[in-house]
Amino acid sequence: MKNIQIFLFSLFLSYNLSSAQETNSFPVQVTIENGTIEGNYDTHTGIQRYFGIPFAKPPVGELRWKAPQPLEDWEGVKETKTFGPRPMQTLVFGDMNSRSNGVSEDCLYLNVWTPAKMDTKNLPVLVYFFGGGNVAGDASEPRYDGESMAKEGIVVVTTNYRLNIFGFLAHPELSAEASYKASGNYGLLDQNAALKWVNKNIAAFGGDPKKVTIAGESAGSIGTSQQMASPLSKNLIAGAIGESGAGIHPTMAAVPLKEAEQIGLDFAKSIGHSTLSELRKLSTREVYELYNKSKRFGFPAVLDGYFLPNTLPEIFKNKEQAMVPLLLGWNSAEIPGLAFTQGPYTEENYVNKVKEAYPKEYEKVLELYPHGSEKEIELSATALASDRFISYSTWKWFDLHRKNSNQPVYRYLYSKLRPPLVDKTLASGLAGGTVEKEADTPPAPKAVGAPHACEIEYCMGNLHLVNDYAWTADDFKVSKEMMTYFANFIKTGNPNGEGLPNWEAAKSNDKNPPVMVIDTESKLTEPKNDSRYEFLDNAYKNK
Repeated sequence: MKNIQIFLFSLFLSYNLSSAQETNSFPVQVTIENGTIEGNYDTHTGIQRYFGIPFAKPPVGELRWKAPQPLEDWEGVKETKTFGPRPMQTLVFGDMNSRSNGVSEDCLYLNVWTPAKMDTKNLPVLVYFFGGGNVAGDASEPRYDGESMAKEGIVVVTTNYRLNIFGFLAHPELSAEASYKASGNYGLLDQNAALKWVNKNIAAFGGDPKKVTIAGESAGSIGTSQQMASPLSKNLIAGAIGESGAGIHPTMAAVPLKEAEQIGLDFAKSIGHSTLSELRKLSTREVYELYNKSKRFGFPAVLDGYFLPNTLPEIFKNKEQAMVPLLLGWNSAEIPGLAFTQGPYTEENYVNKVKEAYPKEYEKVLELYPHGSEKEIELSATALASDRFISYSTWKWFDLHRKNSNQPVYRYLYSKLRPPLVDKTLASGLAGGTVEKEADTPPAPKAVGAPHACEIEYCMGNLHLVNDYAWTADDFKVSKEMMTYFANFIKTGNPNGEGLPNWEAAKSNDKNPPVMVIDTESKLTEPKNDSRYEFLDNAYKNK
């Protein structure tokens, strides 16, 4: 009986929390390019919310694996009060927390939060791309919620884009049928379509299409770097924010079209459907199950000569990127050191792994990532694993833009340690959320830094929407500072403001370009680790 009472109470609480959001709202309508939509106006916050706005035709049937197509107009009023379906995906990262209405190929929807009143015009705009390795994720996740940032006087947009096989499959027949004679990159073209939608429609929400800052974390940050480089998007943005990730080798860099087509063709043959007509006849379920059975982790972005005419280093070196202010950074412990050592933090194991990875230059690596004790090995292995995973590519984006533009570039290192979990039966996941502990899950080692994705709810002002961690006053202080830095940058191209530690931009000729360490006591410092990135730059031949 007691268990039933607990279940009913939980159900009651869940229902009330989900419905409370609209208790103080009334319907409000806006007319955009394709028709009229109706959202909700919250009388307590002053924020209008429009969820699940379509920005392209559903990419289904003959439109599967095609660039997003313009919407047709609708008659009457389209209700946009609930999140649209999230893109097709499985639980790659079990710690993601979605609020969307199911999973579907029909997923090209975006969400808008705006503080605009009837006569408000020319507000700055933030367009945020979610993370998830281009295989998972969703614009409705609570940590990306736009209301806190909207309260800062910003129109916020979060957008879906196609993922995994549905968003990135290239194939010779797909290239042959496309007007631009290439394939793949559909998820990136979806992001571009969302930016085009913003350019045409954001004024109806009080936003200024000339003040659009794009941002994202992980794969969303990689997408941001690629939108900044693409000739299709670079004139649609006024600024960019990257959180841990750039599409630069070795981090999800685009591959040549012929290589991508061969990957797609080999995959199609492996599942017994080598032709495009066969692939398009497959049901959503069949594509989903065949892809998941293959154990593939997505498909690469493509140097298609259309969305991406060249690699990011080449585009930036040629000064062909969007010439806009850039704010970017990474976290102090993106991934555990065990990802590199694959075993204990012993002298023998660590040195052997370094020799395996860098047989000709291992002595230099051991100098840059030293190994005097077990703790030092843990710290060095964490640094090396993180650099190889995502920190170096983000640094390279930073270095390329500061040296090949006349725009300010601001760099951060996010270092705030996360507080303990509220529920001790849970463990922190890879994507920033939590997962249930298995019976044989070993106790987590004490954190040596801030892990991948943990900064999202801080910079978006959404600690109150993430209940997994025992947030303290220090966490809310860091969140307020980081969100204010971001909001200032979105408004002016400069993160600085009253009451914040001064954040200097990196100059093109700086020998030691500054870094803002974001922590309980944030401070601007000289870089301590750039020699690591310069070494990796040579190793990866991205010069």
